[in-house]
Amino acid sequence: MAISRKRIGILTGGGDCPGLNAVIRAVVKTAHNDYGMEVIGFKDGYEGLIENRYMHIGIKDVSGLLSRGGTILGTSNRADPFNFPVLQGDEYVHLDRSSQAVLNFESMGLDALICIGGDGTMNATAGMEKKGLPVIGVPKTIDNDLVGTDVTFGFDSAVVSATEAIDKIHTTAQSHHRVMIVEVMGRNAGWIALHSGIAGGGDIILMPEIPYDINCVCEKIRDRSAQGKNFSIVIVGEGAKPIGGDMVVARIVENSPDKIRLGGMSHQLASQIEGITNIECRVTILGHLLRGGAPSAFDRILATRFGVEAVHMVAREEFGKLVVLKNNELSQISIQAVSGKQRLVGCDDPIIKTALSLGICLGHPENMSLEDYCSSIPTSSKIKFE
Repeated sequence: MAISRKRIGILTGGGDCPGLNAVIRAVVKTAHNDYGMEVIGFKDGYEGLIENRYMHIGIKDVSGLLSRGGTILGTSNRADPFNFPVLQGDEYVHLDRSSQAVLNFESMGLDALICIGGDGTMNATAGMEKKGLPVIGVPKTIDNDLVGTDVTFGFDSAVVSATEAIDKIHTTAQSHHRVMIVEVMGRNAGWIALHSGIAGGGDIILMPEIPYDINCVCEKIRDRSAQGKNFSIVIVGEGAKPIGGDMVVARIVENSPDKIRLGGMSHQLASQIEGITNIECRVTILGHLLRGGAPSAFDRILATRFGVEAVHMVAREEFGKLVVLKNNELSQISIQAVSGKQRLVGCDDPIIKTALSLGICLGHPENMSLEDYCSSIPTSSKIKFE
């Protein structure tokens, strides 16, 4: 019979998103109410574990957290314990500090570590499990690109924010007879673009998984004009690209495990559309707006369910697992099975079929099935994730 654990560590890694504090709250309340466990929060993700920066989190500390965005623990998307940036002189060098993280974990007498994060955090967590740490993962990302779970918390809140912005863009588009391009986050995955595009009544949705044909995009805009619809709304994922083209890189962050920062492809698209159609375009890049603010009701509930279940898994000593949602039921998947993988939008996804039935242009010819179009795209244009 498993013995109830007494001391849990918790950290939030990667980019922030709505719902992180809701998980922390659920972990602390469940640990205290059901098991009498103590919770130690590491500051700024794995950086806090490596540098031994932490705080004790009690019931009073989580009061009011359910609706609060961000994370009271802070976070970092540069704190990979196996590739940790250390400033030496005027330059950063990357060192393996995983053994120091293990040493700090053991010296504090911790019995488990709950890691809340996306694919980068889970990759690091999978490595820490191999070094012997009793870890449990909680899936977080607005991008919704973690494998094994139907949805991650933070995604719904991002879609709600994007949809509200698209709703407001509509009135300006109608008033000025323009093509309005709204760029959303998502990296290699088009989930936010697809869902917010449908929810916001977009006419064209461009995603990283389906390289677009600019002529098809412009044909859709012209067709709408011919029908008396003198404006168009285009929703673009930041990682979208034309056939044979590249993603637009906003900048390179050298001391980060994930150096590439996408953003700004909508300006490239606007230039292409104006050059072909002679119709004026305007661009709105939502950017980090999608990661901020209070979590939606859906994300508050999902994050709470994840946090409660993570503590129960600690009590049952079910380590090395990621708590996931499958068919609205909580389940588990090995963190090793998640590491190094990414969940992308498939051409046969039901929500894709919904978009096509609505007449939404996805950047491909209307007289060609999406499956045939995707099959015809050169391999070099398709997203690869190793």
